[in-house]
Amino acid sequence: MSRAVEVQPVILAGGSGTRLWPLSRGDYPKQLLCLEGDSTMLQRTAQRIRPGTGLSVKAPTVICGEELRFLVVEQMRSINAGETRIILEALPRNTGPAVAAAAQIAAGDGVDPVLVVMPADHVIRDEDEFARTVAVAVRLCAQRAIIATFGIVPERADTGFGYIRRGEAMAGLAAQSVFELAAFEEKPNPARAEALVSGGRHYWNAGIFVARASVFNQALAIHAPAIAEAVGAAVAAGTSDGQFFRLDAVAFAACPSEAVDTAVMERLRNDPAVNGVVVPLDAGWSDVGSWAALLEVLDADESGNVAIGDVVSVDSTNSMQLSTSRLLTTVGVDGLVVVETPDAVFVARKDASPKVKELVARLTEKERPEANSHRRVHRPWGTFESLDQGQRYQVKRLRVNPGASLSLQLHHHRSEHWVIVSGTARVTRDDEVLLLGENESVYLPSGTKHRLENPGKVMLEVIEVQSGCYLGEDDIVRFEDVYQRI
Repeated sequence: MSRAVEVQPVILAGGSGTRLWPLSRGDYPKQLLCLEGDSTMLQRTAQRIRPGTGLSVKAPTVICGEELRFLVVEQMRSINAGETRIILEALPRNTGPAVAAAAQIAAGDGVDPVLVVMPADHVIRDEDEFARTVAVAVRLCAQRAIIATFGIVPERADTGFGYIRRGEAMAGLAAQSVFELAAFEEKPNPARAEALVSGGRHYWNAGIFVARASVFNQALAIHAPAIAEAVGAAVAAGTSDGQFFRLDAVAFAACPSEAVDTAVMERLRNDPAVNGVVVPLDAGWSDVGSWAALLEVLDADESGNVAIGDVVSVDSTNSMQLSTSRLLTTVGVDGLVVVETPDAVFVARKDASPKVKELVARLTEKERPEANSHRRVHRPWGTFESLDQGQRYQVKRLRVNPGASLSLQLHHHRSEHWVIVSGTARVTRDDEVLLLGENESVYLPSGTKHRLENPGKVMLEVIEVQSGCYLGEDDIVRFEDVYQRI
């Protein structure tokens, strides 16, 4: 009996998802959101690669930034994804270096698995067809020195996607048509997009790739040696911390920033050692790159509306209406996207929603915190949420997970008053350790070393009242932190 092919899912989860603002933001991007069903986009991506005949699927490897690491861990844990390895980038360097890091680390394990590289923020409506097509590509790549990319069968002439042109069909593959990779084409103008789709030889580029780790490494060494060398140094000097692997920040910063498409895939046509192939995929794919795209993948009512949350609508059609915290109403609107969050309201025509990126850039220029952060902020220990603030005061709600602990810290410019709403709190205040229950409180003057812990088995909820001349999150000195934050 032949040995099963080792399959290593690699999930690229470093995107910021700004085009779905205000729901998706830098500190909680779209791949971490439940946009379709009860699972997040990251979770659904991790569950797409299934064991099959002759295939042994390993726990996924996820590549993301340092700031998302604990959110990724929790989401993988909640779906029992196994011993997920999380590769941490000190700064974004596009998909070429990310794939190089995953391939080098996988090859270093001594197994040489077939990598299935997928963005974390795509929707696949026909999961069975996707799994079948992936299995075809995996078996092919296990036997040959090739890198396969999936070409999405286009539903329309779309100027928002790059395109892949197929070459001749590969011989001897009766199970599914697989074609030589002829060329990539960047996002075309409308006339060119119409010509590409009508010609029948072009596909949308989904950015999904399959190859053995050794083949990725070989192709990178030939076609992108600067990336291969810099990533090699970042891996060699990297550090492991449980399931986290931190790429060395200095070495990774020296790495060129380039997509794997341009760094490797576009150059495979002239490579006698590693070939590129296109595997057509017709499985209801969407990159959910705009509010209009999300509206297309969700179920609409008879008026063409998608309503999520507390929404009441009268005589409205073909619109997305999403509320997260309060009543949202519309009357007589058509073709709009209306999104409400606790700190922002977004209204746009459907056809204008791709310009959201420009809006976020404008908010960033104005130094608006809403550009990147939600009112509810996630931390490794739980969440905090600003309830009210004014000159020299701020009120927050803290939710601390069972068994979790904030860092031992102090603030130079603010005092804090904690009121326990529910659960049990262990509070360190300088040399004191206090155990507090519901309706009890503690005062922490500025300059006091303090820590909040939840020693219980239920969520700890605390109201924090801050007062002082400066209330910014950067007024913090950490002495001890179980999460090793700087």
